[in-house]
Amino acid sequence: MHEPGPATSLELGKRLFLDPILSGNRTISCGSCHKENLAFADSVAVSPGVNGRLGTRNTPSAMNMRFQESFFWDGRATTLEQQVLIPIENPVEMDLPVDSAIARLNTDAFYRQSFLRIFKELPSKSNLAKALSDFERSLETSDSPFDDWRVNDNEEAVSASAKRGFKLFNTKAKCIQCHFGPDFNNVEFRNIGLFDGKMHVDSGRSAISHQASDLGKFKIGSLRNIAITAPYMHNGMFKTLQEVIDYYDNPEAVIPNSMNRDTILTGTLQLTAAEKTDIENFLISLTDRRFLK
Repeated sequence: MHEPGPATSLELGKRLFLDPILSGNRTISCGSCHKENLAFADSVAVSPGVNGRLGTRNTPSAMNMRFQESFFWDGRATTLEQQVLIPIENPVEMDLPVDSAIARLNTDAFYRQSFLRIFKELPSKSNLAKALSDFERSLETSDSPFDDWRVNDNEEAVSASAKRGFKLFNTKAKCIQCHFGPDFNNVEFRNIGLFDGKMHVDSGRSAISHQASDLGKFKIGSLRNIAITAPYMHNGMFKTLQEVIDYYDNPEAVIPNSMNRDTILTGTLQLTAAEKTDIENFLISLTDRRFLK
C-alpha cells in the first residue's frame, strides 16, 4: 500500500521538519536540533550540524512564535517564512543551498505529489517556506499548571511556592520588565551582561543592526516550557534554572566588567535562597501538560 500523503500545508511542514532530505548529506533535519520532547529545543549548549560542525549559539525553542516580530537570537529574520530557510543554507547547520533543496524535492515522487496536491504547484522556495512556517505556527502551548491556576482559577493547580514565585517575578526580581504577556516574552533586544569583549565576545544584535548601542543585545524569548529547554542563554552557558536565577540576582559576580549591560541589571536583587526556589517553582509551572510525565 502507498503511504498516505499529507493533506495540509501544516502536515507537509511537519514531515519536512523531520526529514533529513533538507540537509547537505541527508543526515540531519530541523528536528535533529529542535527536539519535540524538549519543547523543540535541544539539551546541549550548541547543537551539531552536518558532519558535527558547531556554531556558537544555543538552539532556541521553536514553540510559541505567534507574538514574535523577529527570529534567531540576533533577529536577522523578520518573518517565519524567512527564518525557516536560513538553517537549511547555513554551512554549520544543514549546509544545503535552498535551490538544491527544491531540486531534491522536485525529483522525489512523494514530495512532488504532496506539493501538487496541497499547493497545486511543484515544490518552490515560497511553498517550502510556507509549509515549514505553517508547522512552526502550530507549536503553541497554553495548557500549563500556571494557566490552570490563572485562567481557570484552579487554586490547586500550582504550589504555594510557585504562587510566591510569580509574585516575586512581578516585583522584587524585576523579571516582568522583560518577560511579560501570554508567552512571557518580548519583541525587544536586551544586553543582560553576557558580553565583555574578552571571554564573551558574541556581539549579538549589533552585527545585524550595525549600531553600537546594540552591542551584546539578544532577543528576549518566551519562558513557556523553560524548565525543559536547558541549557540557557544564547551560548548555553547556564546548565540549570538555579544558575540563571543566581546570575540575575548578581550579574557582576558572574561576569564582572561586562559591556553595555542593561541598566535594569544594576546592583544585586538580594534574593534569599527560599525566594530563588519560589521563582524556580513558578518557572517550572509554565511547562505545558504535553511535556509533563
